[in-house]
Formats: sequence, structure tokens, C-alpha cells
Amino acid sequence: MSEQVRVLVVDDDALVRAGLSMLLTGADDIEIVGEASNGSEVEQAVAEHRPDVVLMDIRMPGMDGLAATELLRARDDAPEVIVLTTFEADEYVLRALRAGASGFLVKDTPPAEIVRGVRAVAAGEPMLSPTITRRLIGHVTDSEGGERQRHAREQLERLTEREREVAVAIGQGKSNAEISRELYMSVATVKAHVSRVLEKLQLNNRVQIALLTHDAGEA
Repeated sequence: MSEQVRVLVVDDDALVRAGLSMLLTGADDIEIVGEASNGSEVEQAVAEHRPDVVLMDIRMPGMDGLAATELLRARDDAPEVIVLTTFEADEYVLRALRAGASGFLVKDTPPAEIVRGVRAVAAGEPMLSPTITRRLIGHVTDSEGGERQRHAREQLERLTEREREVAVAIGQGKSNAEISRELYMSVATVKAHVSRVLEKLQLNNRVQIALLTHDAGEA
């Protein structure tokens, strides 16, 4: 990541784009490098501007934010994605998180919290508390719930006992430092376990680990 956090704003509403750009530009360590008005413009904009973080509206005409997030997270040099939504308990939001988004912001979030969220995600920290994760999964009806739970449990079975403990702790919203204290291991060892969990399960961030442990009923 560069010294300044490079941000791309994606929303079909020009006023929303302008508002987000203005409030983020007020932070000394954040730079708005570009805007896009549709999901179909995102890939080219990312290639051109190389942002660290993409603020992505979830509901747009043409290609929506979900499809654009899936496209971006498949890239080798994928930026972090924060989904913008009007409703917290939104099926699209949950699907975007499963696809690799690092968190979400409701559009009426106070400006200071939006700035904090961008900084956190750029630093590799997830934006989802365990409470929000449970509420999201609980509010969204999922006809494949039983199959998803079975698959999640099978995935966790692939981990060593220690890796599984770390994964469950992530699902409980614990930081590396908290996991270190709880499981009596160094922070470096925790980070190594997290990396192995991501690699073994072919996941790309801590949010996906948290969702998996919630799907399995372990967090």
C-alpha cells in the first residue's frame, strides 16, 4: 500500500460520488484517484488508477456492485472493496462479502466512520463485527442454508486443530493480539496460522473466514 490510501468511488448517483469524494479528500492520508458510475467501468478504472480501496455501490443499473466485486477480487492485484448499501440486512451485501469484499458501509454512515473504515480496510483489518455478521446471516433467508453449513463444516475439517481455533476466534471478531493472548502464541504465529487458513481454504480475507465459521455454526 502507498503512503496515502488511494480510493476509487463507484456509484451511479453523481451526488453520492461527489459527497464521498469531498468528505474523503478532507483526510490528509486519503486520495481520491478516480470515479466510476457503473460496475462495467470498474475493471478499467482499477487498471488505470490502481486504487488500494474501492468504495462500491451495491445496486447499480447494468453491472451491479456484486458482479463488479467478484470480477475485482479475481484479479491477482485486487484492491480491497467496501460495499455501499442503503440497507444493512441486504442479500446483495452478504453475497458481496462472500465474494471477497472486506466490509460494508450504510450510505448514511457518519463521515468520520467512513474515513475510519477506509483506513481500516486499507490496513488489512475487516470491518465486520460479530454482531453485524450474525444479524446479516440471520436476516437473509438462504434456501441453501443446510448445504452451506455442511460445506462450511467440511472446509473447517481440513484445518489442523490450532488453525481451526484461530479461524473460530476470527469469527468471534478477535484481533491477532487478542488471539495471541487467548491461545498462548506469538502474534507472528497467529499471522502464520491465518495465512495458512486462507491458503488451505482458498479464501482471500478475514471476513470470509468469519463468514465460514458462522455458516458452520462455530462462531
